[in-house]
Amino acid sequence: MFPRAPSGRLELVPYLMAGYPDRRRSIENGRRMAGAGVAALEIGIPFSDPLADGPVIQKAGQAALEGGLTVGGAMEIAAAVGGPAPLVFMSYINPILAYGPDRFASDASSAGVAALIVPDLPVEEAEALTPVFRQAGLDTVFLVAPTSTDERIERICAASTGFVYCVTLTGITGVRADLPAGLDALLGRVRARTELPVAAGFGISRAEHIAALKGHADAAVVGSALVAADDPLPLLEELLKACA
Repeated sequence: MFPRAPSGRLELVPYLMAGYPDRRRSIENGRRMAGAGVAALEIGIPFSDPLADGPVIQKAGQAALEGGLTVGGAMEIAAAVGGPAPLVFMSYINPILAYGPDRFASDASSAGVAALIVPDLPVEEAEALTPVFRQAGLDTVFLVAPTSTDERIERICAASTGFVYCVTLTGITGVRADLPAGLDALLGRVRARTELPVAAGFGISRAEHIAALKGHADAAVVGSALVAADDPLPLLEELLKACA
């Protein structure tokens, strides 16, 4: 999906909640972010029980749902955003099952989506669905947690395509002042077990965080800080400068 970052550089993967603050502006913001020079754009599909999301993304998802945003609507938003950056859907498993996995995979691919992240689908339970997604041309991105054993990291890396998502902390998404201690070691354990790019996410929101991740991760996923901004582009541009 995107290559490993050259030495001294970090790629950026911004997050967009589909349908927030409304359909039109989510498309506009998505197009602006996708065209800003990012490695990929992650598009969240709102869900009523987002277990991994902090208050900012929860609030955005709830607002999108109250505005009538559906899984089909998220597909339409992704198609309207288009490139040039690859698009990654982030969805919980229930909306996928309700929509129908085969239909979801086909429609997502038709909308130009390149990969899928499902935080509540552990690799051990994904064997029936992974071929469905792959057949439609969707990469499957699984999550490594700070509590993951080396054996489980190997299994997650083997099951992932596109990139591997390394969760920086045990908790939910949201802006943090500092990155957790021990993150460099965790990222090193993951990178030693895969040739895929490794993206770090959760809590990343500042240029200082970007500087700390250089040389340890290939990409940084930034969500809550961008969703909370009235205009995400100034912060995105600041973080992109820090990535270079």
